[in-house]
Amino acid sequence: MLGFLLRLLPFWVREPLLIVIGSVFGVRIMYLAVRDQDLVAAGIGAVFLLVAAVSVHSVVKALRARRAPSPAVVTPAPVAEPATAPALAAAPAQAPASAPAPVPAGPPPGPGVVEKEPNEWGQALAAVALFGVVAAVLWAAPHILPSDENNTPQPASCSDGEHEATPKPYKKTPPPVTGEKLCEAVNRPDLAKLLGTPSEIANNASASNGIAPLTDGKVAQPEAQIDFDTYTVNVTATYNHLSIDQYVKLMKYGSEQDIETLKVLGRPAVLSSEHTMSIEINFGSGGSGSGGPVGQGPLARTLTVALDRADRGGYYDVTVWSKSGALPNDSALRAIAERILPAIPERPAR
Repeated sequence: MLGFLLRLLPFWVREPLLIVIGSVFGVRIMYLAVRDQDLVAAGIGAVFLLVAAVSVHSVVKALRARRAPSPAVVTPAPVAEPATAPALAAAPAQAPASAPAPVPAGPPPGPGVVEKEPNEWGQALAAVALFGVVAAVLWAAPHILPSDENNTPQPASCSDGEHEATPKPYKKTPPPVTGEKLCEAVNRPDLAKLLGTPSEIANNASASNGIAPLTDGKVAQPEAQIDFDTYTVNVTATYNHLSIDQYVKLMKYGSEQDIETLKVLGRPAVLSSEHTMSIEINFGSGGSGSGGPVGQGPLARTLTVALDRADRGGYYDVTVWSKSGALPNDSALRAIAERILPAIPERPAR
């Protein structure tokens, strides 16, 4: 159908249009084919470029034919036959020939009329304008026509969970960050890329306005967690008066491993490792479940960063683990902290 419509177009509209379409699409498809190493796409791009090359050849040939002078048509003169003797003898007796009849003014009739040829520059501009209209339609089609986004898996949203009542510590001045805001800062589009798994999307995103244990409900500890197929990222903010230096001293008495102090965005920070907990729940035939003993889960790596540069108390914990026990490099945790912390206002404990 498209080929039939193209054949209906005039030459000086069809050929420039094929040149523009073939060259633009051919170069684009060839670039994608080289980038993705796709032989099928390379063949399609070569076909587009071939169509553009053939059209260029046709246009050049037509322009040369227009510029070449057309040969003049010579009308052969009638050959006079030799007069016979009687005719020559009778010639003096003939009356003088009458004057030729006047030739009517105006163009000669029939085939002698020269038709006005079309303007090739006007047709070429019309072809470019037509291509612009086609390109505008192709650009606007995805915004107008319904797409198949519903069939594409979408990343988990932080607002999918139920809203819970805000605990009293979150009403202080200055207020601590809420779990939902913390989740929005963590659930970045490039989070999977920072973890080294760019093709994965978030399966689950959760947030809570928690309270730090053993604080009599007075210390806010919001939490956000993003689950991928490979890794799980958990971020908490603890608004107590514990500095990073004091926190390091406590870790040395605990079970944390591979402790390393550093600075992140000018703030004191520390890296540590600790095993997660594993809880097994068995569901019986009656629907009631029984919990087994708490076991040791896979190793988790945590980057703890002070709430502010002055380290006046409080900290963020960026923790990553996986079911297989594999962990990303420490540079991944640092990159995650450097991306999400600027999105959270500095709110030191008061």
